[in-house]
Formats: sequence, structure tokens, C-alpha cells
Amino acid sequence: MATNSFDARATLTVGDRALDIYRLDALQAKYDVARLPFSLKILLENLLRTEGQGAVTADDIVALATWDAKAAPSKEIAYTPARVVMQDFTGVPAVVDLAAMRDAMAALGGEPAKIEPLVPAELVIDHSVQVDVFGTRDAFLINAEKEFERNRERYQFLRWGQSAFDTFKVVPPDTGIVHQVNLEYLSRVVFVNDKDGTAYPDTLVGTDSHTTMVNGLGVLGWGVGGIEAEAAMLGQPMPMLIPQVIGFKLHGELPEGTTATDLVLTVTEMLREKGVVGKFVEFYGAGVSRLPLADRATIGNMSPEFGSTCAIFPIDGETLRYLEFSGRAPEQVALVEAYAKAQGLWHDADSEEPTYSDTIELDLSTVVPSLAGPKRPQDRVPLSSAKEEFIEALKVYVPQDCDEQDDAVNATFPASDPPATTEPGADAAAAESATRPVPTTVVDDPDRGAVTFTMEDGTEATLNHGHVVIAAITSCTNTSNPSVMVGAGLLARKAAAKGLTRKPWVKTSLAPGSKVVTEYLDRAGLTPDLEALGFHLVGYGCTTCIGNSGPLPESVSKAVNDADLAVVSVLSGNRNFEGRINPDVKMNYLASPPLCVAYAIAGTMEIDLYNEPIGVGSDGQDVYLKDIWPSAEEVAATVEQAVRPEQFTDSYGEVFEGNDDWKALEIPTGDRFAWDDASTYVRNPPYFEGMAQEPSPVSDITGARVLAKLGDSVTTDHISPAGAIKKDSPAGQYLIEHGVQPREFNSYGSRRGNHEVMVRGTFANIRLRNQLAPGTEGGITRKLPEGEQMSIYEASEKYLAEGTPLVVLGGKEYGSGSSRDWAAKGTNLLGVKAVIAQSFERIHRSNLVGMGVLPLQFPEGESADSLGLTGEEEFSITGFAEPLNAGELPKTVQVTAGDVSFTATVRIDTPKEADYYRNGGILLYVLRQLVAAG
Repeated sequence: MATNSFDARATLTVGDRALDIYRLDALQAKYDVARLPFSLKILLENLLRTEGQGAVTADDIVALATWDAKAAPSKEIAYTPARVVMQDFTGVPAVVDLAAMRDAMAALGGEPAKIEPLVPAELVIDHSVQVDVFGTRDAFLINAEKEFERNRERYQFLRWGQSAFDTFKVVPPDTGIVHQVNLEYLSRVVFVNDKDGTAYPDTLVGTDSHTTMVNGLGVLGWGVGGIEAEAAMLGQPMPMLIPQVIGFKLHGELPEGTTATDLVLTVTEMLREKGVVGKFVEFYGAGVSRLPLADRATIGNMSPEFGSTCAIFPIDGETLRYLEFSGRAPEQVALVEAYAKAQGLWHDADSEEPTYSDTIELDLSTVVPSLAGPKRPQDRVPLSSAKEEFIEALKVYVPQDCDEQDDAVNATFPASDPPATTEPGADAAAAESATRPVPTTVVDDPDRGAVTFTMEDGTEATLNHGHVVIAAITSCTNTSNPSVMVGAGLLARKAAAKGLTRKPWVKTSLAPGSKVVTEYLDRAGLTPDLEALGFHLVGYGCTTCIGNSGPLPESVSKAVNDADLAVVSVLSGNRNFEGRINPDVKMNYLASPPLCVAYAIAGTMEIDLYNEPIGVGSDGQDVYLKDIWPSAEEVAATVEQAVRPEQFTDSYGEVFEGNDDWKALEIPTGDRFAWDDASTYVRNPPYFEGMAQEPSPVSDITGARVLAKLGDSVTTDHISPAGAIKKDSPAGQYLIEHGVQPREFNSYGSRRGNHEVMVRGTFANIRLRNQLAPGTEGGITRKLPEGEQMSIYEASEKYLAEGTPLVVLGGKEYGSGSSRDWAAKGTNLLGVKAVIAQSFERIHRSNLVGMGVLPLQFPEGESADSLGLTGEEEFSITGFAEPLNAGELPKTVQVTAGDVSFTATVRIDTPKEADYYRNGGILLYVLRQLVAAG
């Protein structure tokens, strides 16, 4: 054990085990650490335990123990997570990088085997399954088969990683969603290092921003980019500023008719308005004890949507109840209780209220049924006014001048026109690969533009603006919560009993976060009721929430695109950004699982579910939502009867084994991966090419051009390649040139292990609007100074050939959304040296630094537009190289753009980040450190 300056080491006896711990109360005599928020106590223990290991000093511990709640963050500490959790989209490139680092280590004369995760790393394959087939009982089997067909090469690589790295484990496909598996199985709450017999809080980082879901269990963790996660796996402490902590006081109880989803959308709206980016949020008050663990996890899950680093609940009796209920060993539950009480981490009615930087309060009884949309999770819409607010929002998507719209509506659809293919990885732009015609006709409706068409089964349907074409019960946010899942099943039962069905144009799906969900739905007898409304099991994965909704039925897709209809998805997910859910769908709403079922029945957003009938029953009578909405008592009774601890233990009994397809995969052997030059899925990345043992001096940026000028709320979904690959896109053309047919494109996410595909898809989101190329959407720019319009990738190639550095201009909240490492990796590979924005979301800013890209912030109150920047100027950024090379951390730089000059803030926030930037990125820094250590 490391030397400790505070005599904090002690023994905790639990049952027949004697474990070493680092007691927080050892500091109480000199520092009032009892007043610290729960989350900071966990960080304090982290520092106490790791002092003397090279990154933590006694001064760091004192700084945290004497935390000034009101002070702006300024003191850097080194946080060492106990473990790392990953999903496969971000996990594959992480393992690719580790494999490449082994090769680079050998090239630099080091020992490749030193590239090995030093903390447990667990990867759950959950992002690859797509909803190709729905509405049938064989949907799950067919989708699972297609998943293996498309991803065999990636899965072989991951199985190699599982055998090549001792501390790396993989949860195979068709098991569950990473955050739900983490909550139900992987989380320890209190971690034990079996090598030295030390017990300490379970902490983690994850390669997905919704890692915060586990905060509901009292586990401190948050999402980071794959780049940071790789460094954490390799034993690098994570630099961070001691944060401010916002206390969120809860009191009262949720009223009848509301769900945890309604609560979390309310919390998201409140905290986004409050402004908590980069801060910890911690829940306290009498209302906490009234929230089931699943509700807490639902709230924690949405932390990225309100922008905080984490959103944590303390350990209490409900935590223990959930651990027992989800099948944890009695010894582990006893350890959690004993440790939490010994360390002042236990919360009950007698607990002292911590000191917070600021507080916010919510009376749970004021929560009302809600949605969020049509394009941001924080845009809450009360269900009572959803119709009116939808009609208002629709004006943004439907031209108010009807002439152009009428022309589209009255156009004829030739029967020979090819439909959109149902093959994965293709969208409307790749439709020419399909051949079967879809007969479609149009009815003239000058007011709205209704389209009447014949569906594949011969049913005639009429589609209009605002019609719901996707209703998906999906995502870790809600499928981990038995109350809302059972609520959806009970609503479906009551609806089916009255003869209601889903509208024929609605693509319905049920994608649980773990097999436990299907087991308790089966036990409750609710599976047939959900299936009666089209909500058949389609897979265990994120599906629609991450854009794997699969294609709409060909006839529906054709009607939508030919008439340019603004249609809608309703999903029980956490993300509804533009272009994310489906390329045919312009408007997306987040809702509880019961409301997903309700909107599938209604078939449109243009309905007042409080006062208008949701449908007509088999008896010819109008049916209202209130007629089929289950009571809280019904839901609770069903959950009590149907959900059992043995379901968790049975489901997770052989969680790392996988099915026969997984076990049958042939994998290469050896410590170093045998790269295949013909592979279009996994390629050796270029980050370490020509790498020397010492970094070159940093240079100022001169003669730079703007690659993209972007507005506010540009998300990592806009930046990072995601979703379908278009045939005529740079990535599509690359794949075709390498012998891949459009029907085999798969998605960008599935090809994250191939940098050639990913760099071509960076900034290529179909909804991205580059102000440098007005009137366009997607990855389009103008090559300067000539002004020729072309793809962003093509322009990048030309700039790189000329030796011209590039910059990106952004607005507020640049890089919000998922913790996608490729948003930073792709930016780097395009030749972008700096991003200048009004503000950054935490993870993306950190990832940019981690890839050697300089994040800069406009002066307070200024923007590209207010400064008169068009994006056509030549940029110089000076004044940061000299201090960085001298080992200093520059605060500002001078930016000159044409005739405009201004001082920008350097958003390299910590000395450790400066080290990363000097080395060209975090991976190069870590590799050099390992080589130097011999």
C-alpha cells in the first residue's frame, strides 16, 4: 500500500472478512469532511487511497477536504476509477487503439505486453442490433441473425481482445444494454481488490455518456470518450477540477398517472435551465426515500441531457433492497451497508444535510405527464398541451407557402420507382439497389398534403404531416424500470381488450435492456398483450435510441419522401436529436413506454390525449386514454407479483459465455493482432505513424482556413459518423471501391474500427448546416479561397495536400450529446487544428484535447457572427505555443481572422491536459510514459 499522510488506514470486519479501508473520519478532527456532499466524499476516499502513487499529494487531499462550495473550480486532482465499462461502438475503436499501441510499443523498442488494462474493463455488445424486422414473433431471431452476419468481423476482433487482454471481458450480443447490465449485474457499489484486501467505493468511467445511470445506485461514474477510457484502462489517473456540487432537493410524492419518465423530463428541463454543465448534481431530501431505485437510475441516466458530469443518489436502505432484489450475494450487500455506514456515506432520515454550491428544489407532486421534443431532450412538453405545441413546432418543418407543397402532393409516383431497400446500412439515397416496385397514389389535400398509399400487405393507408411512423419501447433509460415497462404492458392489455390496434403505418418495437425484462413480462402474462399491438421483441440492445431503428416499410418510406412529409417517432429513449432516429423522420419525441403504446394506437401527434378519443373500440364506442391507463396500484401489484430476484441470477448466470454463434466464432491468436489489409471493419489506425520517443515542439497555427462554420447546439451526433451510410457519400464510395455492396454497408457505428470510413463520415450528418455553404445540409463546405462547393472530406483532402491547417467555428454548447470519441478523432484526421466556439460540452472538449485539437472559446458575449466572421477569412492563432513548450498552461491566445482580431480563451483546463496536447494526444502521451518506464 502507498504511504498515507493522514493515518487513515484501518480495518473493517464484515462477516468473516477483514478488509483494509481508508477512513474519511481520520480527517474530521482538522477538516470538517462530514459536511461534504456524498459524491465528494467518494472522491476524497479516492485521493486518500492513491496518495503517494505518483499523481496525488497531501495538498490535493487538503484542497478537497477544505472544499469551498461557492468557489469556481480551479484545483486539479487526479481521479482513479476502479473500473471501465464500454459499449461496442465505442469499445471496438478502444480495443483497436490498444492493439495498435502494442505494435507501436514494439516499434519503439518496448514490451508489447505492457499494453494491458490495469483496471477491470468490461464491454457490453449492445449497439449493433438493428430493427430490420418487427411486428412478428420471429423478429428477434431474424434481427439477431442479421446482426451476426453484419458484424462477424468486429465480433471476432472483440473475442480476440477478450483472450489477448487478461483484465478485459466481453458481454456478448443479445444479452442487454450496457447501462442496464451495469446496474443489474456489473456494479459492486463497494469494490474489493482481492490482491491487497482493500475495500473502497465502486467508481468507474464509461465510453458512453449515459454511464451516469449507475449513479442511481450510489456509484460515482460518468461518461468519457474512448480516448480517456483507454488511458484509464492503462492506469492513468484522470485529471479533473474539483467540481461544484448542486444539491437537488426532492420532497412529496409522484401523483397518480405520472411515471418516472415524466419526472426525469421535468428534472432535465429544470437543470438545463439552471445551468449545470461541468458540475456534479446530487439528490437529497425526504423525497429521495420515496423513489424506487429504478426511478433513481432513470434520473441518473439523463445526466448528459442536463449537462452535469454526474447525477448521483446516496446509498440507503433502498440501495440495499435493490442489491438483494437483483440477486447480489448476501455478503456483498452486507459489505455495502457496513462500508457506507463506517465511511459516512449512508443516508437516512437522520442524515445531516450536506453543504452544496447551490440548490434547486422539486415537489414531486407537481410533476405532470410529459413528452420532450421534437429535437432536444430538455424541451419538455406537457401532455395536456402536446397537440398545440406540436402544431406550432410543425411550422418549422412544413413550408407555410403551400404552392411548393401542393406541387409535391399532386405529383404522381411512377409505379416503377424503386423503393428504399430494407437492407441495413442503406437509406433512401441508396434505394436504387432495390427493385421491387411499390404502387402509390396521392390524394390532393391542399391544406396539409395527405398521401394515400397501398402498404405491402395490401392495406390502404393515408399518411400526413405529424403522423407517428415509429413507436419504440427502447433504451436503458426506461427499460430498466419495471414500473413503466409493466405500465406499458397493462395499457396494451386494456387497449387490446377494447379492440384497439396500432395504426398500420407505425413501426413498433420492443427492445428491452436485459433478458430480465422479458422474463417478468412473460410472468405477468403481458407479452401477448404487447404483441397484439405490434410490440414484439426485436432485440436486446439500444436500437431506435441510437439510430438503429432500421428502415421504415418501403411503402411508408416512399410516401414520406415523395411528399416530403414531416413525420414523427415516439420512443422511450434519451436522445431525439435531428437526424438521429431515422433518415425519413424529421421530428422525434421522448416519452414513457405507456405513451409509446398510446401514440402507436393514435398514429399521430396531432391529438389531445386528454380530451380526444385515442381510437374506436370493437363495440363502436370511442375509447379515451383515461379508459386504458393503468392505475399506480395495478402497476405496483403486477410488479410485486412478476419481478423476482431469481430472474436476475438466472439471466446473468453465464453472462460472458454467449450463444452458440458467439462461441463458434473463429478468432486469431497471439498478443499482437494480425491486421488484415483487406478488412473494411478493423484497420490499424494512423495515430502512431512516425512517432518518436520525444514529442516535437508545439507550433502556433498560421494560415488556417475554416472547414465549417456552425451554429448553436451542434451535437456529437452532428459531428461523429452515425447511422446509415449513403451510397453517394465519401464513405459509401470508399466502401464500393473496396468491393462492399450498398446492401452490406451496415452503419457508421459498426465500422468505427475503420478510420478510413469514419473520417469520411465526420461532419456528414444529414441535418448538419454549414453556414459556409448556405442552403445545404449534410457534410458540404466550400474550399477556400476558390469557393468551390464540395464534401467536407474532399475539401479536407485538398487542404491537407496543400499543408493548410483547418479550424471549425461553433456556437453555444458545441459537442453536446453522446461521448463519441470519433467526433474528436474524425476532427483530428480531417486536419482540424482548432475549434473556436462560444461554449463546449464537457466530454467533447476533453476529447478534442485528447486528440491534439485546440479548443478555444470566443470572448464572453461574443460569437462568430457578432465579430463579423464569415468563415472565408484566413486565420492565425498565436501566443499559446511558447508557454506550452515552456511547461506552462496558457489562458488566452490571439486570433486574427482577416481584418478581425480578438482574444480567445484556451480551454485546455488542467496541467495534465497540457501534457496530452504537447504530446499530440493522450494515447501518444501514455505510450511515451510506458516506454520511458521501461
